[in-house]
Amino acid sequence: MGLPYAWRVVAPTLRPAEVAGNAERPAVEAARLRRRRPHVPSWSTSARLVAALAGGILLYASFPPRTVWWLAPIGFALLGIVVYGRRARAGFGYGFVWSMGFMIPLMYWTGSFVGVVAPWVLCSFEALIMALGTAAIAAVSRLRGAPLWAALLWVADEALRARVPFGGLPWGKVAFGQADGSYLSLASLGGTPLVSFAVVLSGFGLGALVLVLWRKENRRRNLIVGPVIAILLPLLAGIAAWPLVGTDPNAGTATVAAIQGNVPRLGLDFDTQRRIVLDYHARETQALAAEVRAGKVKQPQLVIWPENSDDVDPYVNPDAYAELSQAASDINAPMEVGAVVYSQGPRPKNTAILWEPGKGPVLQYVKRKLMPFGETIPWRSFFAFFDPIANVAGNFAPGDKAVPFPMGPAVVGIDTCYEVAFDDVVRDSVTDGTNLIAVPTNNATFGKTEMTYQQLAMDQERAVEHGRSVVVAATSGVSAIIQPDGTITQQTELFTPAALVATVPLRSTITLADRLGSWPEWVMVVVGLLALLFGVRSNIQRAGMRRGAEALAAAKAAAATRSAPTPVAIDEVTIEYVRPRGVDEEDTDGRGA
Repeated sequence: MGLPYAWRVVAPTLRPAEVAGNAERPAVEAARLRRRRPHVPSWSTSARLVAALAGGILLYASFPPRTVWWLAPIGFALLGIVVYGRRARAGFGYGFVWSMGFMIPLMYWTGSFVGVVAPWVLCSFEALIMALGTAAIAAVSRLRGAPLWAALLWVADEALRARVPFGGLPWGKVAFGQADGSYLSLASLGGTPLVSFAVVLSGFGLGALVLVLWRKENRRRNLIVGPVIAILLPLLAGIAAWPLVGTDPNAGTATVAAIQGNVPRLGLDFDTQRRIVLDYHARETQALAAEVRAGKVKQPQLVIWPENSDDVDPYVNPDAYAELSQAASDINAPMEVGAVVYSQGPRPKNTAILWEPGKGPVLQYVKRKLMPFGETIPWRSFFAFFDPIANVAGNFAPGDKAVPFPMGPAVVGIDTCYEVAFDDVVRDSVTDGTNLIAVPTNNATFGKTEMTYQQLAMDQERAVEHGRSVVVAATSGVSAIIQPDGTITQQTELFTPAALVATVPLRSTITLADRLGSWPEWVMVVVGLLALLFGVRSNIQRAGMRRGAEALAAAKAAAATRSAPTPVAIDEVTIEYVRPRGVDEEDTDGRGA
């Protein structure tokens, strides 16, 4: 006898709305999973590009000759907002636009007399290096403590730009725009990397605060505390560090003179009348000597002439030698003379010569950091393929060491022009036993542009970083006397003959920045790169989880569409055995319901 049982399926009755809702549930789930991604403001690409460009321009505006140093954090705040939550490639693109907004106006002076193409090429290359940093910043923008990691990565990018290519170009370091700012005192503790880090941290903290306030649903106290600390802590640290900046004359004082003889005309060809430039500086020195004899000016104990003030090699030209000797005798003080020397090898040398009254040249320093495409041509054979002038242009030989100049009561460290932008070069000249810094420079090539003021701000930063007075002598300006706290007490006008005389403190104290050397920078670089690795790993994991969740949601949606012509979702099914009427339990062969 067969089984007298029947199957009965018990299922809920579904309304059409419920059927449609169940069919759409996988799509809803997929949308919910997509909403788990961190909130990113829904800007258009054009709006982000405009914000990025504006941020770069604000950073430029914070640099000298303007004194609105506080615009720098705002520029970085805009950068942080633009790249937040973006992929690295988007961070690279937006960062390139931001960097061009900064570099083009900052360094447009490079094309003053050679056309508009040169600055665009140079700044585009520098912006590409900076964009690598902004791509890394985008990669860590979702990490907890993102402003900190972003600031460290910016320091790493500045370290890269200061070293490659062709020896690097540190021009545009954030620290060099803070000569009048509250962050400057930090230079005495950690040099330019610490100042840059502090400014950028405040900026990215400001950007993070704006993002928190933007997301109204996340205005929780614990989310605001971190950005506020990032904004205020570096600024307060800078204010608190000012008493640590030494200004006392613990090695005595010295009366110094800076000679600005001027040049016959602006532009690249000022050196075609080299003898005239030498005559101008000798004449200005002799005029100062006359004022000293008349009792109008205090007798200087040392005199600083600019770079290229004598491009007539005095070692082989008797007239130049006699004129320098006469000037030194008239002023009755040792002079530092910037000269181009052709007679000491197959290649010329940009040289600072210590010229003493009655003795002549007794010591010399050869410029170590040469300006690429100015004083030297990298890849000479490659560029000569495009322009044969590369075979003869910019063929200077670099020096290999710092040379302290004993001048009266001072021991002077010489950093010639472009060298003042490089941390290690200036540090070497200071830690070699000097108590005063001299910066002979020649900015006549760049005319009446902002270049000389940008370099002057570097001199101010170096004064604080190394705790030394700085004497700046420029052929055409701006020459200046700078105190150890970065204060400018005297300065000249552009393209005006002048002589500055001042008594400045001499200091032998080695600052913490000099004791630590490049360690603060390398520590920040390493920590920043570790954060980048963690950020990349986190982003990869997040992307993998998101793809997996979306694939699962898509699979559910596909299964729902294949189940039946009219999709029906069954939440519960009950299966029962039912015994027909008239059938005894014994007839079931022991099988109960």
